[in-house]
Amino acid sequence: MGDHTECLQIDYDPTQITFDEITRHFWNSHNSNRGNYKGRQYLSIFLFHENYQKEVLEKFKQETQDTNAQLIGTEIAPIVHFTLAEERHQKYYLKRYSSATQKLREHFPTEESFTDSTLVARLNSFVKGYGTLATLKEEILVWDREDAAKLISLVNGLKR
Repeated sequence: MGDHTECLQIDYDPTQITFDEITRHFWNSHNSNRGNYKGRQYLSIFLFHENYQKEVLEKFKQETQDTNAQLIGTEIAPIVHFTLAEERHQKYYLKRYSSATQKLREHFPTEESFTDSTLVARLNSFVKGYGTLATLKEEILVWDREDAAKLISLVNGLKR
């Protein structure tokens, strides 16, 4: 593990969601108390690419701190390097359901297509307990994809 920190990199379409919205969601949806983290692997950190992003992060951090009795320990730092985790760590929770993973790999046959799939990422969070099947299906319908019906059919056919 070395001095690596487990994190995720978000590719987003700014015509669909703004950096401000992503940042607000981040500050409202995670526990930023550093006392809960065990070493650098699970450090609370938000890495930015541009100074604009740093300014937005600091603004929302301060707004969050102003309404929070507990000190926010999340670091804000520039991204220097991003390395994908090993294959065995990708979509970790979903892979516990081998039949579902096998069916998904029929539709996402390469490791890259499986790892990069929005559907696979959302299913990974679903099996971890975030969201419901109904809200996932509603979300799929608003994705800018011609094959939304096919994706919903695929989700319906999965067995955990």
